[in-house]
Amino acid sequence: MATVALTRDTFDPTLIDSDILLVDFWAGWCGPCRRFAPTFERAAQAYPEIVFAKVDTEAERELAAWAGIKSIPTLMVFREQVLVFSQPGALPEPALIDLIEQVRTLDMAAVHAQVERATSA
Repeated sequence: MATVALTRDTFDPTLIDSDILLVDFWAGWCGPCRRFAPTFERAAQAYPEIVFAKVDTEAERELAAWAGIKSIPTLMVFREQVLVFSQPGALPEPALIDLIEQVRTLDMAAVHAQVERATSA
């Protein structure tokens, strides 16, 4: 599956409709972003059941600010609408694949329980 471009208007619906959502925050002028793009695209092809999305931080400044993006590229991973990973920097392909596999095997009942405890405290 190809990556999808996210905007302020499409971010929430995409998040709601996706079991797993990987979001690459990038900019065209960013060298590490351009080097990471093919890795991200290959992973998108290898995992068609996962939504891979990109946010152009220049075009979507509001969305990037909302997400707290301070450095690019930044990769965020959501599972069942819960942010489970956020890190700036371009991951090498083996690390990205390892991350995807870890996210796929998360015990989401435990994650949701932890989120509930944190929000009710």
